[in-house]
Amino acid sequence: MWRVRRELAVFKILGALACAGLAVFWYVGGDVRGVILAVPAAALVGAMGLRDLLVPVRLAADEDGITVVHGYAGRRHVPWERIEDVKVDVRRRWGLRSEMLEIDTGDHLHIFSAHDLGASPTEVAAALRRRGA
Repeated sequence: MWRVRRELAVFKILGALACAGLAVFWYVGGDVRGVILAVPAAALVGAMGLRDLLVPVRLAADEDGITVVHGYAGRRHVPWERIEDVKVDVRRRWGLRSEMLEIDTGDHLHIFSAHDLGASPTEVAAALRRRGA
């Protein structure tokens, strides 16, 4: 079972509260442009943090297959035989390296970052391949 680290969810919620506080501050000060920027930022970061709290487990594997988060907070079970490919997409940009786990089920491509999994996508891909994908 791979999940979002709890600290990340807490930081997102704190960021949303900070943006909301800035919106109130700017509203009281009469700065409409600041409010227009801070309110959507608070909503977006808050929604991301709420998702991390509601659905912390993004990927789970068992003997029957995998269960992935689908949509905002839905879950989908995929049997091992329906998984066509498990790979890690590695990109380098501006001196930084990023990895994304890609699970291809034919009709859907499920993509997970290291932040979604709380682990290295390379390690997770290896574990899934050992398990049955």
